[in-house]
Amino acid sequence: MTTPFFQPNANIVKPYALMDLDDTLFQTQRKIDAWNLPTTEPEQLVCATVNKQDEPLSFMSQRQAALFNWLLASTELVVVTARDRSEIKRVKLPFDSWQVLTHGAIILSKDGKLQAQWQQHMYDELAPLQDKLNQLSQVFANYSKSDGSQLVFTPHIDSFHNGSVDEELTIYLAIKHAHKNHQALIDLAEKLPSLVRDFDQDFYVHVNANNLAILPRAVHKHHAVKFLLDHHLDSQRPSFGFGDSLADLPFLQLLDWYGMPNHGQLHSQLQSQLQPL
Repeated sequence: MTTPFFQPNANIVKPYALMDLDDTLFQTQRKIDAWNLPTTEPEQLVCATVNKQDEPLSFMSQRQAALFNWLLASTELVVVTARDRSEIKRVKLPFDSWQVLTHGAIILSKDGKLQAQWQQHMYDELAPLQDKLNQLSQVFANYSKSDGSQLVFTPHIDSFHNGSVDEELTIYLAIKHAHKNHQALIDLAEKLPSLVRDFDQDFYVHVNANNLAILPRAVHKHHAVKFLLDHHLDSQRPSFGFGDSLADLPFLQLLDWYGMPNHGQLHSQLQSQLQPL
């Protein structure tokens, strides 16, 4: 048997593009300035997200907008983001495939409905941790109200189907610093294991820029993407993806090809390990 040589084929098979959103496809003006991104003159910016007051918050450069337009036309674009179901509604971009939300705790199908099997799995994982998550929530809620505290605490909660009822469960806890003091968040992360019993056994901590997330080990983009690849995505179709943070790397490594923007946490980590030319 002779292995054939490659022949061009007009029948294009669309690859899957599994994409992180914030700081990968768009970012705030503050980060545009910090990273000195090209094609970000005011007249070239494209609004990508709005805040709770429906005001422009994050923007795509002209190059990012061109990339996103190419992805929409040439791939099946699968969203993989830390944003929850309310936050994703403030992203003003057209998505029409699977969406992995809330660090992987939520999977929405193409028609925008919760993926039932994954929802039940996450309920089974999260329900036993509610007491510990509530304990941590109370600690941070009290601390954030105290005089002089610069921490902004947000519990991320969603409804999970269990039998014939929907239950509200805390998925993870997010903390920001009012003055964007990254070191203060790192210092806080080091103290977390002392706050609840078996913290490291049940939770992990992700710190990126001004975001500290306390997540159950069952909640990870990697787990949700693996579920999609194993059960719902066509294994004959190629896959690639991009992400900007260290938390993206495990899901990216499940794909055929992956990369990162030339800014952000993952890029900085790699750059620090490479010898300059």
